[in-house]
Amino acid sequence: MPRYAPEPPYSHGTPPRIGVLLVNLGTPDAPTSRAVRGYLREFLSDPRVVELPRLVWLPVLYLFVLTTRPKASAQRYAQVWMSEGAPLRVHTERQATLLRGYLGERAGALPLTVDYAMRYGRPSIADKLRELKALRCDRILLVPLYPQYSSSATASVFDAAFRCLEETRSQPALRTVRSFHDHPAYIAALAQGVRDYWIRNGRPDVLVMSFHGVPRAALDSGDPYHCECHKTARLLAEALGLRAEQYRVAFQSRFGAAEWLKPYTSEVLAELGRQKTGRVDVTCPGFVADCLETLEEIAIDGKARFLGAGGREFHALPCLNERGDWIQALADIVLANLTGWTHVATHESLELSRLRAVSMGARS
Repeated sequence: MPRYAPEPPYSHGTPPRIGVLLVNLGTPDAPTSRAVRGYLREFLSDPRVVELPRLVWLPVLYLFVLTTRPKASAQRYAQVWMSEGAPLRVHTERQATLLRGYLGERAGALPLTVDYAMRYGRPSIADKLRELKALRCDRILLVPLYPQYSSSATASVFDAAFRCLEETRSQPALRTVRSFHDHPAYIAALAQGVRDYWIRNGRPDVLVMSFHGVPRAALDSGDPYHCECHKTARLLAEALGLRAEQYRVAFQSRFGAAEWLKPYTSEVLAELGRQKTGRVDVTCPGFVADCLETLEEIAIDGKARFLGAGGREFHALPCLNERGDWIQALADIVLANLTGWTHVATHESLELSRLRAVSMGARS
């Protein structure tokens, strides 16, 4: 069996392109136990996600987690599933479509191809990288849609891309966006999203900024995620003019018995409920698209926890999704990272290249 995959057909004189690949976490194909089981198997088998020895973790995963968790998770997905599919995939696809249009207006001369992939599930990073190569993309910018860097999310995207390139004979140039947690346009879009919601619905007593959690051990080992989340929160609070007592930073979605980043969102909401807080709003700055973690864990479960503890009014704010200022910010991030890749070959230079190649024996 060949070590390297065959290269797509090539014709001399055809213009090379630049690929921009947005990548988000992923989702099962359907809100069913079978689909969720396959998704969780891929997700939780990633050593970036669960940093336990394989001999310890894999028996637990296959004998316990994958036999008990899929049914409950499928029911949670069913509560938020959209007519077009999983919310995360729907919003990510829309973001890619909008970004394609924004970049077309701002950098129309650049031969750009914009697409999206999922780290787990479909469409996969490997499949999309192969598609971009087949479209003559010899330069590819990889854009993980995680504002704050973490080993378990961002680095896992890079791992998947690099593994794909290991099987590639003619590798494209690859650039990666590491994070954009403090990018001014991203912060401005977050702040305006909150303001727009408050203009329509009034202001809360407390704004909770909930980020996805990671094990505490990751922070202790030098992962910058915790620091980047707090910087995002500080910049957002400053943009909104919030005093320290008007907002809280918390971390959600913990899994297993180990300690994760604190304070936990669930406990913060329960505490605010017990304090008889009049109204709490929750925003999730670490998620650029609504998904299970925002639509079910926060908007449904978090609301029940807060109200059940004695709180009076709860609002879950939408993620950035398809906001124009967010797509504009994303275009800013992409264009800044394409610096030096903006040379566009002329028709004359391409034709001259083709003729030279043919004169030296090339078939096309």
